[in-house]
Amino acid sequence: MHDLGIKAGRVQINLQPQELIQEALQRQEGVLAANGALLVNTGKYTGRSPEDRFIVDVPQVHEKIAWGKVNVPTSEEVFEKLLNKVQNYLENKEVFVFRGFSGAEQSKRLATQIVTDKAHQNLFINQLLIRPTKEELNSFVPEFNVISVPDLKCDPEIDGVNSEAAIILHLTRKIILIIGSGYCGEIKKSIFSVMNYLMPERGVFPMHCSANIGKNGDTALFFGLSGTGKTTLSADSERRLIGDDEHGWWEEGVFNFEGGCYAKVINLSHENEPQIWEAIKEGSLLENVILDAQGNPDYDNDTLTENTRAAYPVDYIPNAVLEGKGNIPHNVIFLTADAFGVLPPIAKLTKEQAMYYFLSGYTSKLAGTERGITEPQTTFSSCFGEPFLPLAPMRYAEMLGELMTKYNSNVFMVNTGWVGGAYGKGERIKLRYTRAMVTAALNGELEEGEFFEHPIFKIAVPTSCNNVPAEVLDPLKLWEDKEEYLKQADKLAAAFRKNFEKFNGIPDNVKQAAPGK
Repeated sequence: MHDLGIKAGRVQINLQPQELIQEALQRQEGVLAANGALLVNTGKYTGRSPEDRFIVDVPQVHEKIAWGKVNVPTSEEVFEKLLNKVQNYLENKEVFVFRGFSGAEQSKRLATQIVTDKAHQNLFINQLLIRPTKEELNSFVPEFNVISVPDLKCDPEIDGVNSEAAIILHLTRKIILIIGSGYCGEIKKSIFSVMNYLMPERGVFPMHCSANIGKNGDTALFFGLSGTGKTTLSADSERRLIGDDEHGWWEEGVFNFEGGCYAKVINLSHENEPQIWEAIKEGSLLENVILDAQGNPDYDNDTLTENTRAAYPVDYIPNAVLEGKGNIPHNVIFLTADAFGVLPPIAKLTKEQAMYYFLSGYTSKLAGTERGITEPQTTFSSCFGEPFLPLAPMRYAEMLGELMTKYNSNVFMVNTGWVGGAYGKGERIKLRYTRAMVTAALNGELEEGEFFEHPIFKIAVPTSCNNVPAEVLDPLKLWEDKEEYLKQADKLAAAFRKNFEKFNGIPDNVKQAAPGK
């Protein structure tokens, strides 16, 4: 602690989850739900605040970072001023410290120390990162430090930031400051940003994806933005979960960056997601969920936010891969929730198409989810995780392409969104159909069948799949107005091409994978 300049009062290091829950209850940070989970309200910030995130611009990192709207530079002076503010704020206060690892592969992992003045935030990261053994804890030397102080507020005019909140990454001092936001996801994603910066230099392709493994040892990856089904589809009773969100792929296989899961739980049901439902129990943390009169979580209630969350250790999922590792992935799934209803429910991609759609990172926002949105809107997030990528997106896409070539991995794009029409006219594809298509892709059934080329997107669409009606596979067949379908497909293809204009230095063969007639 002294190396961070923090002269705290009582320092609690690596308390057990039940101890942290008791501390949180005594400090009135939250309440217990009927299922035993600790429930907290994160206040004003119920999600990440990307406009308040900065990276300190120093000579050692300046040429490496893809500066722009996502990676906003700030100065050493601003960082020092805020670090001093944090040090003064924590003086003589009780703090909770977690020391653990990001990365299940011992030769690649990052030793991380997280300092919080909230017991529940320390519970969160205790569940999310990889917990050290007693021997590892005794010899622990942090490579990176995170300090989170939600109740401390910035003064934008004095502190040189945009609001009362600030998330500042200093990649050479190896310190992350999280000020003014109580949303636990800021801690998790700040560490992920650091992993995305460090891992390529360590020979690891960092990925915003979930991963599971089949009975024959076949590993599958699931990329996708929020709401596309990444957590849902990877939690499969027939396969073992490696992790639900962050992984690295290197020459010996795949490894989880985390030791826990952070699941979005809006509209969670036992019928559709039994593994996640049952994992939310004693020792878990719930964020911004409303309780009913009996103290049970009301997962359909979005009074505080649609971004309700649950954090729990991966071993709460039955048959999880506790070592956090898997073999070289043979199949990669890109998930998108297309609210325009024009993308096929599943399609196979070439290497060039995979790099194109990976760089695009498409899904769609729905009407009504944000003020002013009256019809579905396209959303593009490079590499399915643009807010967490310090390096240029092409660096990560190149790594994907090289690994696909080296290991002959398949890539499928799966639309978990709408069929038969756009949002408001069509209907969301049934989860059982999506599960059946994913299963067929992973067990090799789809490769044995026939494909046709989509007229707009030029991707290979299967003509049949077990347990899925044939007409569901071809989106055109489910639209009553075929001309309107082609019009909407053209519109989405144009949005892809327009978005792709922002990239520089893209090889011609990848550019040529763009959709369009």
